[in-house]
This record gives sequence, structure tokens and C-alpha cells, in this order.
Amino acid sequence: MKIALPDAEATTALGQAIAPLLAAGDSLLLYGPLGMGKSTLARGLIRALTTPDEDVPSPTFTLVQFYESDPPVAHFDLYRLTRPEEAFEIGLDEALDEGCAVIEWPERLGDDPGRFLGPDQLIIEISEQGDGRVATVSGVGRWETGLKELHV
Repeated sequence: MKIALPDAEATTALGQAIAPLLAAGDSLLLYGPLGMGKSTLARGLIRALTTPDEDVPSPTFTLVQFYESDPPVAHFDLYRLTRPEEAFEIGLDEALDEGCAVIEWPERLGDDPGRFLGPDQLIIEISEQGDGRVATVSGVGRWETGLKELHV
């Protein structure tokens, strides 16, 4: 599924549309080069699960931020990982046991990121399209059929 993201508001809206569909154990994998809007999408999703004024900094330097919501959500930025196994050291497995995970730079998990994640993964790749962006959305596990519930 392709979704046009002409501006930051559309990227935020995509995050807001995904939020109510998330369940414990879900992984949201955000792919795309620097500056594509991965953090903007994550911020929209997290604020939809918590409060509209929730402080949602990019976890670039902290690597992970945890938020109390239903389900609990952890926001990971794996850009600075040097080994895939470091994801366990910063709590990826615990986050998925208790709630869901939004993961920027999942390619840092290696060639088989699924070995670190549960069976239910929503995959979004954001790329440039004209003056805006486009999100290519796909799913694994329950998200293979769950995408039909995503309305943006």
C-alpha cells in the first residue's frame, strides 16, 4: 500500500491512524534516509496513544524512550547501534513483552530483523516523491490482513 505524505501534517496523521490499531507485541519498523519524517510519524503515533501535548523527543542519543499508554509503547532509534545484539541491552525484548515498539533504523538489527522481533510487524518505508514523501506500507503476521483497517 502506498500513502502520499505531502507534508509533516500528513506524516503525523499516518502515525495517528496507526495508533489505535496497535497491540502488545507489535513492532512498527520505520525505514528511510535521514530527514524523511520517521520521527514525525512516531511522534504523531505516540501523542495519539498518550496526550496531544506529550513531550516526544527523538531518541537519537538516548536510543529509547518509554511511554505509558494502552498498549505501552517504546520508541527506539537504532541508528547508533554497532551490533544488532545491542537491541537487547536497551530493552527491545522487554518492550515487546509488555507493549509495542516503534523502531527507527531497524536495518541496524541486521539482515534478519525478525529474529529480534515478534511475529507481528508493520513495515513503513518513507521515501521522497516530488516535493513530498510517500510511505510504502506492508505487514507481517496479523498486519498482513490488518492493513485493511488502516484509513488515512
